[in-house]
Amino acid sequence: MASDPPAMTGSGDVPTVQVRDGSGRQLLCFLEQLIPLDGHDYALLTPVDTPVCLFRLREDDDPELVETLDATEPILSVADVVLQEHDLTLVRSAVTLTVSGELEEPDPDELEDEEGDDDSETYELLVSFMAGDEEYGLYIPLDPFFVVARMDGADAVMVEGEEFERVQPRIEAELDERESDD
Repeated sequence: MASDPPAMTGSGDVPTVQVRDGSGRQLLCFLEQLIPLDGHDYALLTPVDTPVCLFRLREDDDPELVETLDATEPILSVADVVLQEHDLTLVRSAVTLTVSGELEEPDPDELEDEEGDDDSETYELLVSFMAGDEEYGLYIPLDPFFVVARMDGADAVMVEGEEFERVQPRIEAELDERESDD
């Protein structure tokens, strides 16, 4: 049996890493920062594909985030078809759903013109669709989407649960210190 190639690859100047979650799903990410803590290297990553969130849309109500979703959910099959019409592909990856393909960049002037401070401003609607008798929307988060992983040789393992709670404040402190040194 041949051994797997290393998970870290180069894409231009920014290396990419395949991160794996506890369920074995994978997500290809750009390596943004490497932070050594407690004898381990922790990586701050951003997805290569565009992260998206699924919301249930209701008249007269704010969109409701659908947090738990089985990868075989019929809603996602409908989303697949709708995205294919736009030459996009829905990827059921680790951490989050992502969309691969050429997306139009949001116009920064349009984003700044919106007033208010509700959740709808932190997302941009990509597509909406009907599944059964309910309307859903796939939204792109406008804030940067970061993933924390522990490097284990050439593999990146997503940091979850108790380990995340333990290292996340220390990683933020290290990043703040690096930023103030610049």
